[in-house]
Amino acid sequence: MKKKSIVIKLIITFASITGGVLTLVGLILTVWISMIYTEERIETIDKQISIVEETVRGYLKQENDYGQVEKILTMASLASNTDAIIVDKLGYVYIVSNSKYNDMKYTKIQMPENVQTKIDQKKRHGKAVTLFKNGQLLTYVKPMYSNGEIDGYIIMVPDSYYASKHIMWIIWLSIVCAMIISGLIINYFAKRLVVKPLGEINNAAKRLTQGQVNERVEVRSNDEIGQLAESFNIMAESLEKVDNTRKEFISNVSHELRSPITSIKGFVGGILDGVIPKDKEAYYFKIVYEEINRLARLVNDLLDISAMEAGKFNLQKIDFDINGVISLCILNLEGKIKSKGLDVRAIFEEKRNYVIADRDRIIQVLTNLLENAIKYSNDNGQIEVTTYTKGDKIYISIFNSGENISKEDLNNIWDRFYKSDKSRTNKVSTGLGLAIVRLILSQHNEDVWVKNIDGKGVKFTFSLKRSD
Repeated sequence: MKKKSIVIKLIITFASITGGVLTLVGLILTVWISMIYTEERIETIDKQISIVEETVRGYLKQENDYGQVEKILTMASLASNTDAIIVDKLGYVYIVSNSKYNDMKYTKIQMPENVQTKIDQKKRHGKAVTLFKNGQLLTYVKPMYSNGEIDGYIIMVPDSYYASKHIMWIIWLSIVCAMIISGLIINYFAKRLVVKPLGEINNAAKRLTQGQVNERVEVRSNDEIGQLAESFNIMAESLEKVDNTRKEFISNVSHELRSPITSIKGFVGGILDGVIPKDKEAYYFKIVYEEINRLARLVNDLLDISAMEAGKFNLQKIDFDINGVISLCILNLEGKIKSKGLDVRAIFEEKRNYVIADRDRIIQVLTNLLENAIKYSNDNGQIEVTTYTKGDKIYISIFNSGENISKEDLNNIWDRFYKSDKSRTNKVSTGLGLAIVRLILSQHNEDVWVKNIDGKGVKFTFSLKRSD
């Protein structure tokens, strides 16, 4: 099914409205001009008929001759653009202003009953009877009285009761021309202001669906179409960011998966081929086992992120002592702490601090933050975990001595797969730890932030809701 262009719809709509308004105006003008024209004709005829009536009365009194009456009658007819007929009281025509009525001379005419009725009604006022057809003046009949009795009639007949027809033609021709011109103007501006920019947005949207996420449209106006173009550009920018994030994510996942898989493949292949001596197999199997654990951590972290972002991450909130959980996490990481000779201190504001949260997920948060602190601490450095209460919140801070985080890294450390020191963390970290920390705390409607302690180290702090 062929789609109807918006230009055609606009033209039809506006042309219909314009046509309806112009037609209404035309009808009003037609009636108004017709009434004005008719009134002016009657006024002109009435003035001329007064002259004729006076001359005819003189003729009846034998004060004027026939030729003089005929001359005056002709002049009055020309002045009022009418044909005049003089009828005596018996109904006989005896003078006409136009030769086309010669056949009527000296013949008797019968006044129509409705005319005679109107004459009788207006007799005492001596007024003329005006007859109309379709709103146009048809005939003007003026009775002449003598001693209260009808002495005859003066009939004035317009050459054509459509005398104002040419004015009507001009009005309606102007209306038709106005409709055509307005249609052309609407067509021009509709294409320029609506169709063209919408077409550009539509074509850009099609290219966007084909993967051209860098597609943009020019914003030329501040109206609804301009706002649509601006919204399109915002959407395109968002899609471009998503696409870049997707590409970066795939690249990072591929890299993180390729490294342990390559190691596992190489070591297992070497053992199967006999390249690796028997006495070294246990050592390399241990490496393979560590790489498998690394893959498992990566997959589990990705699954956790996916579940949290999809809203399928169900929290099991309970009341528990955060101090005890911190002590447990430190104990679990004792091997890594000792390997770097770190001094770890836990400073609790109170002996017991109860919070409302998902215990297992908070253990995951603390473990990730502590592992991060261990990783970036100087050898024989210091880690300090503190808790303090403020209002209905308990704040947990984890400080580690070492280098400060650069300004550039501070803006990126929460991103997936971001590693500030790739050379040190390539085989140790998946780059997802801090991203998971932020997602878990977001699920708890809590926040986490980081701060450089000038010349000393870095401090991560997060909040939890305090239990009553």
